Amino acid sequence: MDLLNALVLLANFMLVPALTYGCQLALGALGVTLIYSILRFSNFAHGETMAFGTAATILLTWWLQSMGVSFGPLPTALIAMPFGALAAVLLLLASDRVVYRFHRRQRATPVLLLIASLGVMFFYNGLIRFIIGPDDRIFTDGARFIVSAREFKAMTGLSQGLAIKTTQGITVLMTVILVAALFWFLTYTRTGKSMRAYSDNRDLALLSGINPDTVVRVAWILTAILATVAGVLYGLDKSFKPFTYLQILLPIFAAAIVGGLGSPLGAVAGGFIIAFSEVAVTFAYKRVIGYIVPPEWAPDTLVQFLSTDYKFAVSFTILVIVLLIRPTGIFRGQTL
Repeated sequence: MDLLNALVLLANFMLVPALTYGCQLALGALGVTLIYSILRFSNFAHGETMAFGTAATILLTWWLQSMGVSFGPLPTALIAMPFGALAAVLLLLASDRVVYRFHRRQRATPVLLLIASLGVMFFYNGLIRFIIGPDDRIFTDGARFIVSAREFKAMTGLSQGLAIKTTQGITVLMTVILVAALFWFLTYTRTGKSMRAYSDNRDLALLSGINPDTVVRVAWILTAILATVAGVLYGLDKSFKPFTYLQILLPIFAAAIVGGLGSPLGAVAGGFIIAFSEVAVTFAYKRVIGYIVPPEWAPDTLVQFLSTDYKFAVSFTILVIVLLIRPTGIFRGQTL
């Protein structure tokens, strides 16, 4: 019984949160990977793209809520999210036309495009704060839990309860659907095959008649959708604050690089590696150990490797180790 309580405690405070966080990082890393594969530069404005799509979704969610519209037990933000994604798509396409296309036609180096993305990031940053402000925004409604801790205790008779939030279930389900849809698109559709060909050998793809403008446009559209969904799911699970999405850029890039920058499969794998590493290193194991060992051996301290304030240091450490040992990442990414 004590072992079961320890397992439930681990699941409740480590496994389920890490799985949810990993899904959010995986979606974010997929957007970074798509842009790197097609345009060959690291898009530092990706975190702010997530924030912009989320901010647009929040504004529409508030309007729907004021009109009495709801989605039953599900968050109303799910209704608004496609429109938030559309706003992000329009923003990214406008940014490409105004900023990136010029540098592409000048055959600018990846470093110049990266610097341009930094400028775009600062512009997005100010725009988001102007639109929605710098404060925390809570926009979750509907049923809070799929299974509450109290219900779990009543069903199992255990002293520890497992609580699964509605937002956590939605995050996992939507991630599975989106990742499957993206892989199907890249593998079986004509446009997806064109993107893979362009990513693998740009010159040969152009000789084959592939329109580079179409490929780039689709890449930005997919990136905007993935960024908005990742941002909204992260905001629903926690809360929305613009600066948070700038901070989350480090674990997202760490996930993309660990998995193999340019590899969609690597982006997904890297997202879960980073998420589980962060949560495992910052988790306090005191209560878990207390269930497993005799009472006299129970630790007095939290048995925590690092404080949660240092969780991004875990991402940075893993990133450095991977760059030193295997710079190409787990799946040797470069192309779609």
